[in-house]
Amino acid sequence: MSPGPSAAVSELGGFCGDPLPTAPRLSLQVSCLCGPASCLLCGCCPSARNSTVSRLLFTFFLFLCTLVSIIMIIPGVEKELHKLPGFCEGSGSVLGVQVHADCSGFLGHKAVYRMGFAAASFFFLFAVIMVCVRSSKDPRAAVQNGFWLLKFMVLVGLTVGAFYIPDGSFTSVWFYFGVVGSFLFILIQLILLIDFAHSWSQLWLRNAGEGSAKGWYAALCAVTFIFYAVSIAAIALLYVYYTKPQGCTEGKVLISINLILCVIVSAMSILPKIQDAQPHSGLLQASLITLYTIFITWSALANVPNQDCNPTLLLRNSTGSAEAAQPLTTWWDAPSIVGLVIFILCTLFISIRSSDHAQVNKMMLTEESGAGASAGDAAAAESGVHRAYDNEQDGVTYSYSFFHLCLLLAALYIMMTLTNWYRPDESLRVLSSPWTAVWVKICSSWAGLLLYAWTLVAPLVLPDRDFS
Repeated sequence: MSPGPSAAVSELGGFCGDPLPTAPRLSLQVSCLCGPASCLLCGCCPSARNSTVSRLLFTFFLFLCTLVSIIMIIPGVEKELHKLPGFCEGSGSVLGVQVHADCSGFLGHKAVYRMGFAAASFFFLFAVIMVCVRSSKDPRAAVQNGFWLLKFMVLVGLTVGAFYIPDGSFTSVWFYFGVVGSFLFILIQLILLIDFAHSWSQLWLRNAGEGSAKGWYAALCAVTFIFYAVSIAAIALLYVYYTKPQGCTEGKVLISINLILCVIVSAMSILPKIQDAQPHSGLLQASLITLYTIFITWSALANVPNQDCNPTLLLRNSTGSAEAAQPLTTWWDAPSIVGLVIFILCTLFISIRSSDHAQVNKMMLTEESGAGASAGDAAAAESGVHRAYDNEQDGVTYSYSFFHLCLLLAALYIMMTLTNWYRPDESLRVLSSPWTAVWVKICSSWAGLLLYAWTLVAPLVLPDRDFS
């Protein structure tokens, strides 16, 4: 089979530091941006798989949308949003009920929702287009791995169009899409965290067996101790700041339930039968899952719609009357900042991950090919060209559609994070923190603990299956 246009173009040379004239270098990069050619990389960068480069570029688009959303809620920029026609009308409807309101207090909030809608629509479009792509020989694979300038123009067009969506009930309805998508993305975060924890433990135990056992075991114990110490301190702070001796019953119950569940899964991880079935299972994984569960609990309590039990509630009322309450759409409270950092790490992990666990690869619809990577590295080294080489001629290394669905859910999650999971209330006069956000986060923490517990007991329940 003759090489395609991607291979033909990419063999011509590099980009920075390669001995090619300026005009050919420019034409090659234009082919990458506007056509199906594989991207040429900087001379200081090693050659990389086309599949990895494409995922990183799509993730860059998501991060770009996130940056724009953050800029939108800066107070100075938020005031400029008044100039958009139809973006803040004096009247609208919520679930079909006509109301009159001044939305000037949460224009940034509405802008983030529209930016999230544009990003979600972009990734949904590609998820539909890339259904059942089996290899790079499929013509649609060229769309996945090329035409980057055209993709950017599509994203810009969707963004501009989103800001001209009639106000009406858009924000209120889109809030529920964000809730569902965020719940699913939190579950994906938990799957990746469990995979990372198991890989981390296996690596350190393997190093302990091959080298200085005392040093590696000491590091393992130290990290585990730190995770549990931070978790215990966080639980104590949650009781101090999010509960009171009289009242705040919901907070006390939620913190106590998650504390008990964390103790149970920690005890399960070191049971003799679990250790026999999974020698690499231990407290390191349990401590990391515990720490993440406490973070989710903290994030949930930060949305409790009760000012007496929630010191981080953004809805301030300086005069004591509901009519005087002024909403603040700033997102930079501590739970949101930590959530943003976790979001960045997880989306990067989705883009570059290559799990050693067959079960995780099946769950995440991913299967990295080491042989294809070695062949591509060798070919790139011989040609001296730094480029993104095609490693999917025999089969894709990840599901294109599932990857875009993950980014779609990530876009919804960051949309909810930047708006503190707030929504306009029925009168559209203030932003409210609904109990929906609290229960979504708490249920996701329970689902994560249940999923981790299943990874511990699955080899005992299904002894005939391979869980290596």
